[in-house]
Amino acid sequence: MTDLNPQAKQMADESMVRNLDAQARAIWPQEVELFRRYKVPQDARILDAGCGTGEIASRLAELFPQANVLGVDIIDHHLGLARSRCAALAPRLAFEHQSVFELQARDGTFDLTVCRHVLHAIPHADRVIAELARVTRPGGYLHLIPEDYGMLHFQRAALDPRDLWHTAVPIFGEKTGTDLFIGRDTFGILKALGLSEITVDYVVVDTVRVPRETFAGILAAWRDGYADSIGELTPISRESALAYFDQMIANIRDPLGYAVWMVPVVSARVL
Repeated sequence: MTDLNPQAKQMADESMVRNLDAQARAIWPQEVELFRRYKVPQDARILDAGCGTGEIASRLAELFPQANVLGVDIIDHHLGLARSRCAALAPRLAFEHQSVFELQARDGTFDLTVCRHVLHAIPHADRVIAELARVTRPGGYLHLIPEDYGMLHFQRAALDPRDLWHTAVPIFGEKTGTDLFIGRDTFGILKALGLSEITVDYVVVDTVRVPRETFAGILAAWRDGYADSIGELTPISRESALAYFDQMIANIRDPLGYAVWMVPVVSARVL
């Protein structure tokens, strides 16, 4: 049987809490403008599927002040953090233990269904996207951040970061049964499902638009959460993985350096 959570160790690591915080601070200021374009009712029902620690679910509850927002995840520690951090927004904002592979909602329940930073970490992303579409009402919207690890670019120094992203990442994905380049495949999945008004936008996380320490924090969390597994599953040793990440972090922190992560944001409307 396929492991539906092959990155469970990394998702549950303390580094993921840091990562979710840094990613939200880096991405939300640009992403919020994409949320504002959706034509959802004032009392919208919103689902954040794979909500983690509630970083974005809470921002959505604040952005849509009359909406009811449900965040679901399978990591109970993250859900506990979300409930404690977001208590002031309850009961309009709630969190439940649910799998994105088998959501408990009826067909057509939500006006806006959000799934961020999840699809690259699981197998069968097409099945999950179909499930997200199932629980979205006709006329409602899907909003996805499907990460793509071919869209990170750093300056070369003693090491060439392309060796990590282009060599280790495909092997890591093959060994875990995941598609770490799902960002470029999501358009076709949505099209095959017959969804409409498909858009592909990009949040640019770089050393011009995002504070350097915030961007560096994302790489540091990836390093701390994934270096061991890279060493175990790919030809790149743990020590080499640490060296690559440390060099990329130095690149970001260098006042004369430039680095960029292109983050796809893919949306569609359910017919």
